[in-house]
Amino acid sequence: MQPFPHHYTATALASAEGDVELRSGNLPAVVTAPPTEFGGPGDRWSPETLCVSAVADCFVLTFRAIARASKLPWSSLRCEAEGTLDRVERVTQFTSFVVRATLQVPPGSDETRARQLLERTEQTCLITQSLKGPSRLEASVETRA
Repeated sequence: MQPFPHHYTATALASAEGDVELRSGNLPAVVTAPPTEFGGPGDRWSPETLCVSAVADCFVLTFRAIARASKLPWSSLRCEAEGTLDRVERVTQFTSFVVRATLQVPPGSDETRARQLLERTEQTCLITQSLKGPSRLEASVETRA
């Protein structure tokens, strides 16, 4: 890992109407539009879905690193994130995030330890720690052969 601070940049390109194109370095461009709740088409990524997706993505990547460092064997992790957008004192903002994580581990695994690592992931995920809205984890661990 590189020393801190890290810097990330992104560029949004748009005209008066239509989609917005997001670019960052050598990454593929992402096309976005408002969600249906804000009058958008509902068939493209939006800032809101990108934000909630960042919560899920960061959770998985953080768990992967924690599990590797802890030498926890696991086969898959499904992480669903839900963000609630509301108005608070006339400001539209995310007011909460729920992370539903389902971890599959091999038979004979220590499920208590696996749950503890999921909880540590929630406490250290840099995206949820950076957002204003509180985050809550709903985790389950399943043994799968």
